[in-house]
Amino acid sequence: MAGTPDIVKNGDIVMDAVRAADHDRYLSALYAPADKRDALLALYAFNAEIAGVRDRIHEPLPGEVRLQWWRDVIAADGDAGTGHPTADALRATIAANKLPTAAFENMLAARIFDLYDDPMPSRTDLEGYCGETAAALIQLGAMVLDPAAAPGFAELAGRAGCAQAITGLLLLLPLHRRRGQCFVPADILAAAGTTPEEFVKGEGGAAAERAVVAMIALAREHLNAFEKGAPALPVSLRPAFLPLALTHAYLDKMEKAGSWALRRTAALSTLRRHWLLLRHAMRGWMPL
Repeated sequence: MAGTPDIVKNGDIVMDAVRAADHDRYLSALYAPADKRDALLALYAFNAEIAGVRDRIHEPLPGEVRLQWWRDVIAADGDAGTGHPTADALRATIAANKLPTAAFENMLAARIFDLYDDPMPSRTDLEGYCGETAAALIQLGAMVLDPAAAPGFAELAGRAGCAQAITGLLLLLPLHRRRGQCFVPADILAAAGTTPEEFVKGEGGAAAERAVVAMIALAREHLNAFEKGAPALPVSLRPAFLPLALTHAYLDKMEKAGSWALRRTAALSTLRRHWLLLRHAMRGWMPL
């Protein structure tokens, strides 16, 4: 069961870590059944840890060492604790819910891209990155919530993950540009009339704005596909997909911001986020 001692023992620490690092997923986890909540938070805390490696470790090679530490933790046999609350809660969650370790290995491999300044080559590469990160996290959450139903919604998790991750990358775009990263695919930039180098340096002008519009359209394409299938989600799986309740609002705000999206994060108020999550939690993905 999800409420094993190692998960519960570290529960408050893990919850606080998710609350601080990923408030949207923290809020969504509160709508999960009480006996599943700690396991979901362990997954979200792990995701926040590996997504934030570059923020804490500014050189690529030490960052890779940190990601390798997580691989070793996940692969280790036995019940000995690591002394790291998130790691111990994650290992307990994997064991209690029989989660596939390959999914975590793929997440860690995908996060190596975050450590370097290489541009994202293509839309296909971007969607693959989203699939191994955000989509995998949704599917793992679904497996925690309802292992019997989860496999039937893997494709929907893929669409949801792409919509959520591309939106998240757009929200982080000002930060990424400041530190020389380019998650906007080179083929999208070329179609817009600019290059990764120009985009990062802020020299793309109207072409950079066109590239952002294209990214928003790509996120909406995946979001629309998710929303088309979302009414079929069983109640048991909805908490894993609940953060998507905010994605539409983020995209709307970025579209209204126009070129400001290149320089400023489009935030939603805490009250707005609470309201959207509550409405979707109560009604699923029926029109609001």
